[in-house]
Amino acid sequence: MKCFLKNSLIIALVMAFVHSQAQEKNLVKYVDPLIGTAKMGHTYPGATAPFGMVQLSPDTDTIPFAVNGKYNPDVYKYCAGYQYDDPTIVGFSHTHFSGTGHSDLGDFLLMPTTGKLQLNPGTASNPDSGYRSRFSHKNENAEAGYYQVELEDYNINAEFTASERVGMHQYTFNTDGENHLIFDLTHGIYNYDGKNVWTFVRVENDTLVTGFRQTNGWARTRTVYFAMSFNKLIKDYGHQKNGKQTYTGFWRKFDQTKNFPEMAGEKIRAWFDFDIQKGEKLKVKFALSPVSTEGAIKNMKAEVPHWDFEKLKQETQQNWNKELHKITVEAGNEKEMTNFYTAMYHSFLGPTIYDDVDKKYRGLDQNIHQAEDFNNYTSFSLWDTYRAQHPLLNLIQTERNNDMIKSMLAHYDQSVHSMLPVWSHYANENWCMIGYHSVPVIADAIINETANFDKKRALDACVQTARTRYYDGIGSYIDLGYVAEDKSGASVSKTLEYAYDDYCIAQIAKKLGEDEIYAEFKKRSENWRNVYDQSIGFMRPKLSDGSFLKDFDPLNTSQRGFIEGNSWNYSLYVPHEPQEMIQLMGGEKQFSQHLDSLFTMELPDKYFEHTEDISRDGIIANYVHGNEPSHHILYYYNYMDQAWKAQEKIRLILNEMYNPSPAGLGGNDDFGQMSAWYIFNSIGFYPMAPASGQFMLGSPKIYKADVKLPNGKQLHIEAKNQSEKNVYVKSVTLNGKAITNGVITFKDLMQGGELIFKMSRKPNK
Repeated sequence: MKCFLKNSLIIALVMAFVHSQAQEKNLVKYVDPLIGTAKMGHTYPGATAPFGMVQLSPDTDTIPFAVNGKYNPDVYKYCAGYQYDDPTIVGFSHTHFSGTGHSDLGDFLLMPTTGKLQLNPGTASNPDSGYRSRFSHKNENAEAGYYQVELEDYNINAEFTASERVGMHQYTFNTDGENHLIFDLTHGIYNYDGKNVWTFVRVENDTLVTGFRQTNGWARTRTVYFAMSFNKLIKDYGHQKNGKQTYTGFWRKFDQTKNFPEMAGEKIRAWFDFDIQKGEKLKVKFALSPVSTEGAIKNMKAEVPHWDFEKLKQETQQNWNKELHKITVEAGNEKEMTNFYTAMYHSFLGPTIYDDVDKKYRGLDQNIHQAEDFNNYTSFSLWDTYRAQHPLLNLIQTERNNDMIKSMLAHYDQSVHSMLPVWSHYANENWCMIGYHSVPVIADAIINETANFDKKRALDACVQTARTRYYDGIGSYIDLGYVAEDKSGASVSKTLEYAYDDYCIAQIAKKLGEDEIYAEFKKRSENWRNVYDQSIGFMRPKLSDGSFLKDFDPLNTSQRGFIEGNSWNYSLYVPHEPQEMIQLMGGEKQFSQHLDSLFTMELPDKYFEHTEDISRDGIIANYVHGNEPSHHILYYYNYMDQAWKAQEKIRLILNEMYNPSPAGLGGNDDFGQMSAWYIFNSIGFYPMAPASGQFMLGSPKIYKADVKLPNGKQLHIEAKNQSEKNVYVKSVTLNGKAITNGVITFKDLMQGGELIFKMSRKPNK
């Protein structure tokens, strides 16, 4: 017995040592924030903490949202403020979206300069006409939690890091002479004349500046407060107002342009001068708050009470390393490690924290609220993220995901419409995209028994949202069993996505024993059948008189009835009733041929050349991976005993749509959805229908993975004999028990243990 205990102790010590060594492994080195910054990835390369409120990143141009009153399509490239191919940097702003297909933000731009003071950003074609600077990627470095670039026109080395609510700048001036720090409060992403409602700046003393900015954009009533502190004394400062004010009151008795401690107006550009010698560093701490300047100062004091740039960088990168260790993998080579951990990084950029350190936040009603038992979050890109991003968070960031759901329920409480978020950010609902996709996020947590919120209250919120008749065709959907195209556009897409959301409500109701609600929404979840045209084999827009829309082309991605997709792809959006859909579409043999052709046929450019969100980079044949409605399609093969077809296509997509380069994403990352798809499929399973409690098994690309589960257990995944050619799954076991139906449950995963794939070069038919 003593010998046994001694051996057990030795084994435990060895395991603890191995565990500590694994914890010490630096996974940050595999993160490349420049991935997705070219073309349509719409990611930003700057410094941020995991889920941080501050996203301190360079903006490379000032493309306006509109020219001569008309939408300017060039602005679409700048959803994240940065385009890799641009030769100049305008400055560094503190708020950005990651991977979205529309935009806002770009608040509080700072830019250090030398020489003559210029308060205009200039143009890319003539950078000398303004304060922007040329730069080279040779002198640029982006890491998780850190960004650095050489501003060539000023010989200034610019470095940035950030805590959750505070960004820290460090500028090394390498020449003597005049120096300035430009503070542009007119700058913004998706900017236009009139977007700035008001800005206010107050110079509190010779090192502290506070203020706020109000904008009317995608979020139509948005207020952001700031506190900015310097490690050097301000020598001189001033500002310039652009545009005319009809009324200025009695402020005209002052010369407000220089060294006057209050600045207010719609369009303000300010500047600050310091005594800085060659080789010296100017450091700036910039804190944000949704509540007040007092809140911003508290955030700064709590999170960054010092001026040690390297200390903050190290702390933030340690936090990133901790989050990246939620899944540790062996992926074979540097390329695959970079792909995987950059995907993890992108998946942990949002939703973002939206409260002060004292948990006060601005609510949807524009009042100040106190979060009691949760941290408040914002930026819910739910049409994208409910599919894989939130299921990933539910699996490995369970506490955060619960806080996000509590934030959604707070939104519901504060909504005058009594609705859950559709696409919300910064205490605003912007109503972007379709569906009511807070519902599957809530359902996924309840069905998988990870919820620590009031489940009955959550069900009530889901039901009330789904019964809001005046929202986006729901009245027609309830009365007719489908959204009528002559009543509300994108009718087929809405019908299909409402039906899935209704399935999720039915699952919650069933779980909670609410039989009447279950019956109502189970019936509604079958409404997808009502827009299927048996005569052509596709979903098709239907009018309120019951007739199908004429002049219909299932390949067209910009026609009536659909949004961000064509009928070929959207007709396959029935993730909650796959077998029923297969039978309706002709049975397994016919449907299999139909699905095969999706990956072999050609989609000519004419079908998507006028669609911003769909480009050739994100398409394989007619399969549009660069847009979310297609992300589950491969797994229909699992329902026809043809999982091998899904396995080979998973590998094809992983290789073609994800690469470690600035243009390495085959479409918008969409706040982590594209990246979450990569993570799940790399480790071997995917949530085809979140809230079903199931994952479909695929073809893992990693060799080994260890997943930290929220209950303290660990799931070890291994793909034996895995290679670029061995893409087919010969067998799968969980803790020694064979899995033969291509499905693994959330409950099974939570038990931990070993999930073993045996891979082969030959398909297992």
